[in-house]
Amino acid sequence: MWGRKKADDQRPEPPTELKAAVREARIEAAERSGVVVDLRDAELARLELLNDALDPLFRDIPNDVDLFDRGVSQGDVPRLWVDVIAHVEMGRDKRQYRFVQDTRYGRAVLAESHEIPEIVRAITRYVARRLVERDRALADDTPFGQATAQKMLTHEQRRGRLRAVRTFIYGVVLTLAALFALAMLNNPSP
Repeated sequence: MWGRKKADDQRPEPPTELKAAVREARIEAAERSGVVVDLRDAELARLELLNDALDPLFRDIPNDVDLFDRGVSQGDVPRLWVDVIAHVEMGRDKRQYRFVQDTRYGRAVLAESHEIPEIVRAITRYVARRLVERDRALADDTPFGQATAQKMLTHEQRRGRLRAVRTFIYGVVLTLAALFALAMLNNPSP
């Protein structure tokens, strides 16, 4: 009554081959996703070890230099960021460190190694090069932006002189044309 089934009507269906196969596929997928999570955790752990090995290097960088922003990101591909354009990621075998830099032409691999000290040396060279580039940019004799402003001022002055000469020549040509026209109008024809 009221739609309830009797106890003898609640017999489970015998498993079919498809149901068994789907169940096995779900179990395999769960095991694989567990392996993927384990691999990602292993990548993060290796990147954290490298991050700890970089502590002495980043302690030596002067406090007024804000070029570098180090940290581990935990996305689909975990990365240890050195600055905005350079980071370390794990290679295909998940044991090899790959230090890469994003450029306008694509990603450039700066160093690859299974060993942390080798990657630390590569990052140290990279940081040194970036510091030298920064020092060169700041070593200009003129204050920041003043050299560009002086070049623009010189360019505008040159354009102004050319504009004045062009206006003078147009004025001379128009004056001569007007005088010629007046001379033709005032001169009676014979």
